[in-house]
Amino acid sequence: MSEKLRVLIAEDDSRLAGMLESLLRSEGFSVELARDGQRALHLGLTGAFDVAVLDRGLPAVDGLDVLRRLRENGVTTPILVLSALGTAPDRVDGLNAGAEDYLAKPFDIDELVARVRALTRRAASVVPTVRFPGGRLDTDSRTVTLDDGSKTVLSERESALLELLARRPAQVFSRSLLLEEVFAAADDPGVVDTYVHHLRRKFGRTLIETVRGVGYRLGALS
Repeated sequence: MSEKLRVLIAEDDSRLAGMLESLLRSEGFSVELARDGQRALHLGLTGAFDVAVLDRGLPAVDGLDVLRRLRENGVTTPILVLSALGTAPDRVDGLNAGAEDYLAKPFDIDELVARVRALTRRAASVVPTVRFPGGRLDTDSRTVTLDDGSKTVLSERESALLELLARRPAQVFSRSLLLEEVFAAADDPGVVDTYVHHLRRKFGRTLIETVRGVGYRLGALS
């Protein structure tokens, strides 16, 4: 059985949030729900989602602020903004903030599902490139292209490790989690440190930060 597509729903209206959650679950999606902007930002930065449905008028942190912060932190999850603000300037604001789509409330249920599915298909058809500060990784060819134009081909494990860190740039990964997600066939936790060393040797020590007593997270090129 194929893995379910993961959707983040950020909506503070409990009735609408429950309806959206039930609807998308019935359509075969795995759903994570956030009731305010702070929670939505945390989930968006630390989780891996195929698409997000983001209410514009969230408490704690405004929906467009959440969107901007996700994009500033390198999160490329396709995002559909829902809002009672539906004028052309409102839609332009949402798209300029980094959204892929914008749907005004009230909306048609079938249209919402169709738009969510379209975003997941569009994302799957895009060249699988993951950006990080100072460069980008093409996950098909396992090639890193730095901003200065230089290219480096990675091994399969080096590529998998860099991709995971770059897709969730705000998350600190323990060695055990990296071992589970990247090195499934390996039993020795030391293999994580070995491949961190390989990437640092190729791109500089600051690309991967050590968080003392916890593990590793994405840094930036020195």
